[in-house]
Amino acid sequence: MNRVAVALVGATASGKSALAHELARRTHDRAIVAVDAMTVYRGMDIGTAKPTVTQRHEVPYYLLDLVDPDEEFTVAMFQRAAREATTSIWSNGARAIYVGGTGLYGRAVLDDYRIPGRYPDVRRDLEARWAGGEPLHDELARRDPVAATRMEPTNARRVVRALEVTLGSGRPFSSFGPGVAQYGRIRVVQVGLRVPTDELDRRIESRFRQWMDEGLLDEVRRLAEGPGVGRTARQAVGYRELLAHLETGDDLEQCVRDAITHSRRLARRQRSWFERDPRIEWFDSPDAALERMERVLNGPDGFVREWDQ
Repeated sequence: MNRVAVALVGATASGKSALAHELARRTHDRAIVAVDAMTVYRGMDIGTAKPTVTQRHEVPYYLLDLVDPDEEFTVAMFQRAAREATTSIWSNGARAIYVGGTGLYGRAVLDDYRIPGRYPDVRRDLEARWAGGEPLHDELARRDPVAATRMEPTNARRVVRALEVTLGSGRPFSSFGPGVAQYGRIRVVQVGLRVPTDELDRRIESRFRQWMDEGLLDEVRRLAEGPGVGRTARQAVGYRELLAHLETGDDLEQCVRDAITHSRRLARRQRSWFERDPRIEWFDSPDAALERMERVLNGPDGFVREWDQ
């Protein structure tokens, strides 16, 4: 089995999806693995910039439309699905192109994270204690001092998760891996597409208003009236703001402006996440990035020598 892959990363609206599609459609033996926390949800199409029906006929896409938006889909579930997709691609003699802006999901797949289990009863108790003002970071420092040094005491999500695993599994959270701040060997070459901030801001506003013209509000209304939108899917920028309009009557134009603002903030967080990774090869020119990925897919740099199944 010829295990060849490349990854394309970058902020939302940077043009990476279109570039990956162009790369994939050049030959018949390439497939795209969408590394995105929100394109896994059925019915969330316009506001997640999913490939069109025509594009899906041109190129095989994986990890789209896996669950309904009222279902939870964890990083661990995504990792398993990505492994299965990649194995299928390679078994068919094709090459995998990972593309997306969800940094943690990408790290889980490309760095083959060991992801600890979930312990909902423990988590509920911890969340109640956090809400009650208990200093949970102090408890984490006693039980897993290594993990405690890796996160801010005010970061509720991370502190609760670390304690949840430590208490639920009976082993320190830090024993599952070095954490996202540590970068290992290059298993899959990552190409980063960089766009100036002013241009990215312009694209984000233009794209969102185009989505509104294409029926994004109606799409969100159908989701709200149908199966509903769960906790994870509700975090999608654009959807949560329009849900505020539909559910509580917030002014529509203000919700649109909020969505654009939050999309711009998301782009900055994504860029910051990726720029911390010294292994990513950055390109300002889409043509240069395309050329580099082409060389990877056709040369020794693309061969993934180690891959846990």
